[in-house]
Amino acid sequence: MEIATFGAGCFWGVESAFRILPGVLDVKVGYEGGTTVDPTYKEVCTDRTGHAEVAQVAFDPAVVSYDRLLDAFWNMHDPTTLNRQGPDVGTQYRSVIFFHSPEQQAAATASLQRLVASGRLKRPIATQIVPAQTFYPAEEYHQRYFEKQGIAPTCHI
Repeated sequence: MEIATFGAGCFWGVESAFRILPGVLDVKVGYEGGTTVDPTYKEVCTDRTGHAEVAQVAFDPAVVSYDRLLDAFWNMHDPTTLNRQGPDVGTQYRSVIFFHSPEQQAAATASLQRLVASGRLKRPIATQIVPAQTFYPAEEYHQRYFEKQGIAPTCHI
């Protein structure tokens, strides 16, 4: 099992999009990349803690590659918007890849370069690629939020 961590806007949709991929063993939503220790959702929403809403993905690399997770990441959100996804605005909604190893860093950087070279996006990519930091799980009511609400995943990756 390996771990990958992605921020792509509101973590509810990111979680549900990754959860449907074969080889993904579990997804936890939480906060990463800020300065407050063990932040709450309310604190993160003030846009003062520096944390991003993220999905931490546990996956079996024999079934799904990190590159496939990166492809899904690029396709589930608009990586050209700075600190925003749709109606959600703030640094907590930034596009970010938290890498857990030099191999993940290299793969994420190469993936970003391929996306730029493809010409698919007409604006510059705002996604950060940074070392993993302390992951703080979000409150229980955020975990599997869409499932609890009876909402089917709407993101097609």
